[in-house]
Amino acid sequence: MLGWVPGISIPLGFVEGGRIVVKTRFGARSIEQWLVTLIALHSVAVGVLLVAFTDWSAAFGGWGGVEPRFFARQAGVFHIVIAAGYLYEYLRYRGIGLLVLAKSTAVVFLLSMAATAEPFVWIVPLSALADGLMAAAVLIVRHRISIRRG
Repeated sequence: MLGWVPGISIPLGFVEGGRIVVKTRFGARSIEQWLVTLIALHSVAVGVLLVAFTDWSAAFGGWGGVEPRFFARQAGVFHIVIAAGYLYEYLRYRGIGLLVLAKSTAVVFLLSMAATAEPFVWIVPLSALADGLMAAAVLIVRHRISIRRG
């Protein structure tokens, strides 16, 4: 056994056949539900920050200010709406297509902006990395679910 999460009886993993295998008490479906929920909450949080704290969000991200504020706030509303779409699709159909499409598109857009935008803003490549990791995590868990179904 490699280790335990402190205070919780969930093994982090063990070596099986020469590779590290992660095991938890939770099934892949439960992990997927948590991932989709947390990703949606992340999008809502970003949206609320952009709508309600537009200037602070822009300054935190590395931009001096945003004028006009309309477009930053519109992006915030988009984040909230897309989060609702993630949850609707998942709860109604157990689908992850919208989430994966949105996150993958965001990665392409953000990386192209990081490579070409002046001046360089630190939050853009970090957001691309985060969006890519979110999409990858959901896809990996969904793959584990489909393997178990046979």
